[in-house]
Amino acid sequence: MTAIHPLHQMMENRRNGKKEGIPSYCSANKYVLEAALERAKALNRPTLIEATANQVNQFGGYTGMRPKDFKDLVTGMAKEMDVDTDLLILAGDHLGPLTWSDEPEKEAMKKAEDLVREFVEAGFTKIHLDTSMKLGDDPKTEMLATEVIARRGVKLYKACIDSYEKLKKTDPDAMRPVFIIGSEVPIPGGAQEAEEEVSVTRPEDFRDTVDTYKRIFAEEGAKEAWKDIIAVVVQPGVEFGDAQVFYYDRENAKDLCESLKDYPEIVFEGHSTDYQSRKCLKEMVEDGIAILKVGPALTFGLRESLFALSRVEEELISEEKRARFEDVLIDAMLEEPKNWKKHYHGSEGEIAFARKYSYSDRCRYYIGDEKVQGAIDKLIENLSGIEIPMNIIHQYLPKQYDKIVNGELEKTPVAMIKDGVVQYMEDYEYAAY
Repeated sequence: MTAIHPLHQMMENRRNGKKEGIPSYCSANKYVLEAALERAKALNRPTLIEATANQVNQFGGYTGMRPKDFKDLVTGMAKEMDVDTDLLILAGDHLGPLTWSDEPEKEAMKKAEDLVREFVEAGFTKIHLDTSMKLGDDPKTEMLATEVIARRGVKLYKACIDSYEKLKKTDPDAMRPVFIIGSEVPIPGGAQEAEEEVSVTRPEDFRDTVDTYKRIFAEEGAKEAWKDIIAVVVQPGVEFGDAQVFYYDRENAKDLCESLKDYPEIVFEGHSTDYQSRKCLKEMVEDGIAILKVGPALTFGLRESLFALSRVEEELISEEKRARFEDVLIDAMLEEPKNWKKHYHGSEGEIAFARKYSYSDRCRYYIGDEKVQGAIDKLIENLSGIEIPMNIIHQYLPKQYDKIVNGELEKTPVAMIKDGVVQYMEDYEYAAY
């Protein structure tokens, strides 16, 4: 008998009065993945790891991985680290025609169907169906109707279930996937332009999304499909961009969250929750925004710890032996600017500052670069070969200092690097568990 999906269990716990949620870690970075797996092992809790359609798809995405490759990467790491793979929930984010939105509907949706089929066949069990974007032959001057979004979403849902039924023939214990829908979907990676405010999804728009999907499921002969839908993506008023963070205001989101009471079978999924405070994240989970997507903040934390250790290296290692991680990273970004150029604006100095410190972290696209990874390896080697004084750790990595003193963290460069990621994960654990 197939076990209950951990997210269905979360929903049941919430219906029984427990204000439970789950963080959704969206990254293909090895340090982030290792940190997530270590937390899964330490807490013995289901851990949700997502791949976005532009990271991983049937053509390789920007990581060069197809869904099965990503699954093999994560499960292989888990086995090496002695982490129970039953704790892993693999998810596909923004699955739909986003990557091919310039193409006509027929071609874009065909590629989207192939995309979702590959994710399901690879064993991903949380699927975000995102058909919220206009396609090449959609009217340019009109908003995309909820009905159009829903009909495309239902088409992808049916492709997923068809692939799941095929998967069950070779793996009878394969877990049935759960689905996330929604028409007010923030773009991956945070806002590209500065904003003055973020509008909260109107309750009537949320209800329209739910009612439209239910109607079209019924029209398509899939009325029971609603049992597979566990969440709707909404905008609860949280967002981040280059140099700004909009924090959750539960009063502003009150009407939206109240409307969720009419649909006890679902919760909200919050995107762009990066950089929210622990208090904000906790309030979001309490208010029904139970699935908390986070990605750029994790590699932002990784970059912070790498920069901090570079400062330590400058103090302790002779100039000719230094890894120069920061310089190598920026050189890589300047050599290939396509992954940050449209995100950063202003004077030359402001853009140079953003390349290093922007909340809309674009460094993550370069950390896997061969030269950048080589600099990280050299930084680790340099600092592993010496005794790092505690007082300089206190200067540049004060949170890690406290953990080392309390016996919670090893005094090694690798442990401190990963803890730059973990310090953000801990905020989500506080909120969700």
